[in-house]
Amino acid sequence: MATSISHSPADTAALGEQWGRAAQSGLVIGLSGDLGAGKTQFVKGLARGLGIAARVQSPTYVLVNIYTGGRLTLFHLDLYRLDTPGQIAAAGLEEYLRPAGVTVIEWAERWLDEVQGPKSKVQSPESEVAGQPQRLRWVQIEVLSETERRITYEDPGA
Repeated sequence: MATSISHSPADTAALGEQWGRAAQSGLVIGLSGDLGAGKTQFVKGLARGLGIAARVQSPTYVLVNIYTGGRLTLFHLDLYRLDTPGQIAAAGLEEYLRPAGVTVIEWAERWLDEVQGPKSKVQSPESEVAGQPQRLRWVQIEVLSETERRITYEDPGA
């Protein structure tokens, strides 16, 4: 597990941009954090790192935004409005767990704990189990102050 301290929204976006430059197809990033923690700011940076010029917005009301035009397609999911595993299953989002590009899931703990079980038991990156991410990075963004965030992340099985 690694930790980074962001001192501004620009720092949070810069970390996302760094990850976007290094991202490989099939990566799923599960984001957790309170409202206003910086999840979407991180995704904006990730998109920039992927070379996506489009304006990135949280897909809270549409569930999924798809951004093309970069070196990889970005699938941006937001599960904030979905409260139960049944609602998430009915939304038909399973295809995004094995993306031809990069998937980022805001409020991922609402779904991936159901799909994967406890974080410590997440399938390894080589997993071939249907409906499970091949490569998963868990990210927790904690608000420390008005401008500071603690960003903790792990790549289970890596």
